[in-house]
Amino acid sequence: MKFEDLVTSMTPTIYENIKRAVELGKWPNGLKLTDEQRNTCMQAIIAYDNKNTKREEQTGYIYNTKKKVSNFDQLDAQSKDDTQIIDFK
Repeated sequence: MKFEDLVTSMTPTIYENIKRAVELGKWPNGLKLTDEQRNTCMQAIIAYDNKNTKREEQTGYIYNTKKKVSNFDQLDAQSKDDTQIIDFK
């Protein structure tokens, strides 16, 4: 089975179980996830999120509250400032 087919066939219950396993580091039966399993599960979670959830609800989404300021905005703001004359003696 291809990875894409696996993600497409995932139900919300399977998704939640995999997500919980990654959070806890172990399967529901108590067996520890290997590093390879954790990596594969994380990829599946992210792929499932991309297909089935809004961007704001996706795993790892960080809302950016800062206003983006371009270099041109910074230069424009500097040109509006009053110029100060500095006298070196």
